[in-house]
Amino acid sequence: MKILHTSDWHVGRTIRGRSRADEHRAVLGEIAGIAHDEDVDLILVTGDQFDTAAPSPESEQIVYQALLDLAATGAHVVVLSGNHDNPRRWGAIRPLLELTNVHAAATVARPDRGGVIDLPTRSGETARIALLPFLSQRSIVQSEQLMQLDADQHSGQYAGRMRSIISALTDEFGGDTVNIVAGHLTVASDQPVMGGGERMAHTIFDYFVPPAVFPSTAHYVALGHLHQAHRIPGPCPIWYCGSPMQLDFGEREREHKQVLIAEASPGVPAEVRAVDLTTGKRLRTVRGTVAELADRRDDLGDAYVRVVVEEKHRAGLADEVRDLLPSAVDVSVADPEEREREAEVWDLAAFQRSPIELFAEYLAEHDIEDDALTVLFRDLLEDAHAADAT
Repeated sequence: MKILHTSDWHVGRTIRGRSRADEHRAVLGEIAGIAHDEDVDLILVTGDQFDTAAPSPESEQIVYQALLDLAATGAHVVVLSGNHDNPRRWGAIRPLLELTNVHAAATVARPDRGGVIDLPTRSGETARIALLPFLSQRSIVQSEQLMQLDADQHSGQYAGRMRSIISALTDEFGGDTVNIVAGHLTVASDQPVMGGGERMAHTIFDYFVPPAVFPSTAHYVALGHLHQAHRIPGPCPIWYCGSPMQLDFGEREREHKQVLIAEASPGVPAEVRAVDLTTGKRLRTVRGTVAELADRRDDLGDAYVRVVVEEKHRAGLADEVRDLLPSAVDVSVADPEEREREAEVWDLAAFQRSPIELFAEYLAEHDIEDDALTVLFRDLLEDAHAADAT
């Protein structure tokens, strides 16, 4: 069985107000072409198809057309709701998508109520897929209870509850099917992949799960949520495919964007290879004086550019740079003398801590001991960032 894995399209994302709709159309068309050329049996789209829970009509047209194009290859298409998506929207359109061989999972469900699906493929094998759309802290308790666990089995932590849910969804993984987990979540890794991925509210400690939550009976675990493609060491092949195009300047500039092709058979773990994508524009950050920037102009191609001008402030400097580099979407001036003074007083490590840690430090500095206030802060943070809170 041949599987194509893609994720985190984030259709509707702009860059400093500039639409990227044409880029999204191009890259999603490229993915459909790869699916056709590779003659895949199954396509997994693991969440965050949209960039917002209330997408524009243009964004909806792009995403739904992309799904139709993928289904037109003859493969089964499975799509999950991510934290940027609106699960109710996916639930509403699911009956229509199923008419086109697209299977949408809006929320976590019991195995016998759509949480696990069996799809016979053209290869003659059956894919058994455990579906794990994004689960916030608030919704995970309810989802765990759907699995009919006893009260004493309920772990108090996100990872423990997630382990229970995954165990229930994968309990019937057998030896005669290709067993797949498709999920939108953060799995712990010792690799530095956080930059340029997801909002910190969804990647701090409360939302990590260890690789051991996945069973060795899984032939492939297809994940979305982090935007850099990488494998997670674990009891089975666990992969993030990453986003199909660079979405913000925090990502590694020269990293190739890709889809993953996994080939698996019953009883045989998947072998995975990457197919590079070429149609999305690069995001580049350049620094230097105006003269130095002029020397690098021809090397930037059609990339979107974030420019840091290393000169003293003067009137019209930013406009001068924009005239020099029309592809510049962000221009800032870093006076070398000011930057040196700031480096002496800023604690850069503070900017790498989670909002929860910073709030706890604030309370400690003001001698405030109030657990209810901490809980309230977590709830407000969840409301601000979780798409399924709407």
